[in-house]
Amino acid sequence: MTALMPVHEPTLTPMTADERARFERDGFLIVRGALDRGDLAHARKAILRAYRAAESGGRLGADGALHQLSAVTGCPELAFLLDHPATFRYAWSLLGWNVHVHHSHFDVHPPITGRRPFRWQWHQDGGRQNRELETDPRPRLSVKVGFWLSDVSARGRGNLLVIPGSHRTNWLPGPHRRDLVFPRPADAVEVLAEPGDAIVFDRRLWHARSDNRSALTRLATFIGYSYRWVQIRDNVAGLPQRLWWNELTPVQRQLLGHCDGTGDGAGAGTGAGVGSGDHAWGHHPQAVPLYRELAERGLLDANYPPLKP
Repeated sequence: MTALMPVHEPTLTPMTADERARFERDGFLIVRGALDRGDLAHARKAILRAYRAAESGGRLGADGALHQLSAVTGCPELAFLLDHPATFRYAWSLLGWNVHVHHSHFDVHPPITGRRPFRWQWHQDGGRQNRELETDPRPRLSVKVGFWLSDVSARGRGNLLVIPGSHRTNWLPGPHRRDLVFPRPADAVEVLAEPGDAIVFDRRLWHARSDNRSALTRLATFIGYSYRWVQIRDNVAGLPQRLWWNELTPVQRQLLGHCDGTGDGAGAGTGAGVGSGDHAWGHHPQAVPLYRELAERGLLDANYPPLKP
């Protein structure tokens, strides 16, 4: 692999029983020091370069902010975060091997000066899922990993706001229109994090982004994992034709929506419906790179349905 992105050995370690219990209780985990200095510098440099390009192209928001969807498509240097060993372990431990990245973005939020209109930002991820799924609580369906690339260790820096334990609550009291002033939920907390820290959270966790009233520019990137039978929101069409595509591992390609269909076992080496809905339903496990990686390391778990061999 070239200098396009940092290289990490594929260390696959499941989350611990204590981590799982805390995640199920709170709906999120903080991963301190997820990125080392090299990772952090690489990601910051890549995003700031993308920000300058967006600025030159007149694609920034009115407040100078950038919310760029399809993180790796827009910034290929971030591909190493897809399966970063410090955080990917939580995605597959919670969701299993039949996963991909369905939604991702990176964000640059300069300091806000002056007054701005009120907007109620509280939400659960998933969009229409939260209106169209009828269970209470609704199913998890996805988890998201956020990497902090700037210092949000003090309040007022555009910190993420979360309500611990709210992932099992379908509805949150709020205004009937988002532009109507309404008090912050009493049990909300600001996530304080150093550069390089990460957060892993259940999509159902009620959360919001606060305003950046500091002198610092807020940088972050978020990667959302879901099952391969959930439609990808990111723009990934044509990625196999990109020059940097060959630098990715089979697991990274899977996470970007392109299984290679190689390996041993049923359906292997034949494509096994690769690219089809049938394949995305996990009917050919040996043709799914992450399944093979976990199986080779004895990390499948018959006692946890998403990880059953």
